[in-house]
Amino acid sequence: MAEPVGDERDDGQTPLDPDESEGLLLPVTTRGALNAVEADNIAEAVAWLASRRHPADEVLSEEFVRDLHTRMLGHVWSWAGQYRRTDKNIGVVGVRQVLADADAWIASGMDADEAAVRLGHRMVVVHPFPSGNGRHSRLLSDRLAEALGRPVFSWGARTAAGATARERYIAALRAADQGEIAPLVAFARS
Repeated sequence: MAEPVGDERDDGQTPLDPDESEGLLLPVTTRGALNAVEADNIAEAVAWLASRRHPADEVLSEEFVRDLHTRMLGHVWSWAGQYRRTDKNIGVVGVRQVLADADAWIASGMDADEAAVRLGHRMVVVHPFPSGNGRHSRLLSDRLAEALGRPVFSWGARTAAGATARERYIAALRAADQGEIAPLVAFARS
């Protein structure tokens, strides 16, 4: 049986509140169909990202963060690009603070890959949007890495596929939650 849209997931995805589910712009009724239309919209966002370079100061702006989310999910969700209004108990610390911290990491000479991955991890912790935060944070990390002269990350595509890559990603995120960023940096480049 297909999983309905909005049902809780046990694979690291955050469930949507009923009000957030009402923001669906397309007539999809299953998680599989939702994943497909979101993937199409995200492909458009990736094409937009590839169409021009984004300097680090642009990537580290609140406007870019929100615009990227809108471009990723704006054809699917009415609330795309708008900060969530519900508490997911993930520890909202503020997008502005994360962006300011990333700017400070770069200014201090932190390795570009580490700074970009730290940015993505912190955005996942903040969880600013109702949905799409993991995908958003990875694209944001990619853009910062690229702005700092590094290639975009592969996010496990070179060494693992499917559930194995997802499991490794979640384990690396949990290590980063405990202050160990190296596994997440290694996963991002694997």
